[in-house]
Amino acid sequence: HGGDYTKAAQRAVQNALQHVSLGFTGALGKSASDLILDITIGVAEPSKVNRQAVADLFPYGRQKNVKVVKGGLDVPGDRPDDFCAVANAAVVLSLDV
Repeated sequence: HGGDYTKAAQRAVQNALQHVSLGFTGALGKSASDLILDITIGVAEPSKVNRQAVADLFPYGRQKNVKVVKGGLDVPGDRPDDFCAVANAAVVLSLDV
């Protein structure tokens, strides 16, 4: 609640990160610090997302590309000045091999 698009984006990314295993990097002779991250966030008002705050959530990666697009959902709250900003996140990890 509160209509904070950056906070919604961060929560969506944190949710995605809970389902990631980076063990594959070692099998390729690389580490998580070698990763290239392409992060796409969908929110109702893309211009209101702090892209750097989203990128800073990742403790690894040599390149972090954050793109914010129109999407997500605004859910009205109990008061006219309150709503819940819902964000969607897609995180693509890649390596130069």
